Amino acid sequence: MDDVDHRTRGCAGCLAAGVVGAPAALLAWAPNARVSVTGGFEQQHRDLSVLFVDLPLVAFGGALVPAVAWLLGLRVLGGRAWAAALVAVAALGLGVWGLTSWWTPYEQPEFVG
Repeated sequence: MDDVDHRTRGCAGCLAAGVVGAPAALLAWAPNARVSVTGGFEQQHRDLSVLFVDLPLVAFGGALVPAVAWLLGLRVLGGRAWAAALVAVAALGLGVWGLTSWWTPYEQPEFVG
């Protein structure tokens, strides 16, 4: 019975981490990508590749990083769900911080002189 309970907690936590992680990463990413989607001043900076390349990668990474952290936390910490949840939240926070500090969309200079 303990093995089934351990698998159930692992699957439920992994699902919860993915369901929470992907929207959190997308909400942190969206304000930076706004310039590329709207184009900025006179739509000079429009680059829709952020929707086709970056959006799926950010959503996938946002779902994958906390889920893997949850599973590793369960494995390393002996099946303690609360400790694995803390590890997953910390991994999500560090991932979102890294995303917002590292990723910036390309912006062509306003005036090329």
